[in-house]
Amino acid sequence: MIGRLRRTYRRLRLGTRLALGLGALALVVFAVVGTALTTYMRDYLSNQLDDQLGLAQTAQSKSIAENGTLQGKKYYRWYYAVYDVSDGRAVLRKPEEPGDLPEDIAPLTALATAQAAGDTELLRTADLGRDGEYRLRACEVTPGVVLISGAPTDDIDATVRRLITVQVIAFGLALLALVLFGRRMLRRGLNPLSDMAHTAHGIASHDLTESASRLPLRAGERGGGPEVEELRTAFNTMLEHIDDSLAVRAEAEQRLRRFVADASHELRTPLMSVRGYADLFQYAAANAPGERDKHLARLRAEAARMGVLLDDLLLLARLDAAEVEAPLRLRDADLVELVEEAAAAFRASHPGRPLTVTAVPATLKLRVDPHRVRQVLDNLLTNAAVHTPAGTPVSVRVALERDTARVRVEDSGPGIPPGDRQRVFDRFYRVDKARSRDRGGSGLGLSVASALIRAQGGTIEVDSEPGATVFTVVLPVREG
Repeated sequence: MIGRLRRTYRRLRLGTRLALGLGALALVVFAVVGTALTTYMRDYLSNQLDDQLGLAQTAQSKSIAENGTLQGKKYYRWYYAVYDVSDGRAVLRKPEEPGDLPEDIAPLTALATAQAAGDTELLRTADLGRDGEYRLRACEVTPGVVLISGAPTDDIDATVRRLITVQVIAFGLALLALVLFGRRMLRRGLNPLSDMAHTAHGIASHDLTESASRLPLRAGERGGGPEVEELRTAFNTMLEHIDDSLAVRAEAEQRLRRFVADASHELRTPLMSVRGYADLFQYAAANAPGERDKHLARLRAEAARMGVLLDDLLLLARLDAAEVEAPLRLRDADLVELVEEAAAAFRASHPGRPLTVTAVPATLKLRVDPHRVRQVLDNLLTNAAVHTPAGTPVSVRVALERDTARVRVEDSGPGIPPGDRQRVFDRFYRVDKARSRDRGGSGLGLSVASALIRAQGGTIEVDSEPGATVFTVVLPVREG
């Protein structure tokens, strides 16, 4: 039975459970207050009756002492008995009226005997049989004479019963009103929690597998107090975080699909070339020996091209994975010297391109991987040569600004369109979609350069407008 009640209680809503708990607490409070009030009222009425007995006995004792008999005012349903206790025994005097004594006088006699043995007045509550409970008071009238008076307590009991009845009705109505209105107020206060629960159910039914999945639901109902406000703020913040995570995931999935598609496209072209030249070599090599060397050279070129592409992809994968053995060999190197070496190689491969190098510090020692930094510089210079008309001047400037070293590679070409500036570092992205791969590359150069610089704690920035494109390599200056 108790287990069933517990299971039923656990299935109740939180507002109902709180209202029932509040009602149970109020019931305990009402019981304590009612008990204290009833006890106080009974004691108060009993003290009033004791005082009334005392006043009545004062007048009656004077009458007995002066006249020898009990005279004066008598109260309805009160009992009076006079005992002689001079010899240590309580001897009842003949009452003036038969109604002055109850049927059972044993309690009165016992009280008179006890009074004879003591010096103070005695008060006692005794059951007189059919007459019910009486409050008895004994006092010494004269030496050897004791007066016993008894007053019924049924009026006190009736008053206390009426008080208890009034308390039960009043507390019951108050408890009922407290539970009903308390439940309504609690439900109103807990409405924000219900709103959050509905929001959570809506999110659970939302398809989070969609690529561009967003959560349109938010807990917007106000009220409930500071604690509920904090919970709602935390709940909405969590939803914002989930939204951001879903957006990042969707973007990552889109980039992955685009990357796989571009990689497949880039690898398919040289593979088709290899297959075509292999077929030509198979059928033409015996009849035309001169064509054999030509076909083999093309096969080697396409294989080398695929090798470069795969090396770049592997390098990017290793940098993205942040492997323990990163493809970097850090040591102290002179950045100015690396720039001059890259400039010399550029002049040798592009003799018709004017190139100027400006280095504010004569030497600039950094803790970098010189081979990878040189790879980045060569890529930026080659990129400036490929994407600008012949004869376009190129300049390289090395500067030290606070705790960073900056290398600016600037050309005076047509510039990069504004819509493409944010994507020039994406993998397989080319500004000129129609440019041939033999001349324009695979679109991994700037991605590799950006990843290599980030792996060394730096950044690459681009700023372009018609007539000027600037790539800035920023590297931290670190001791040791």
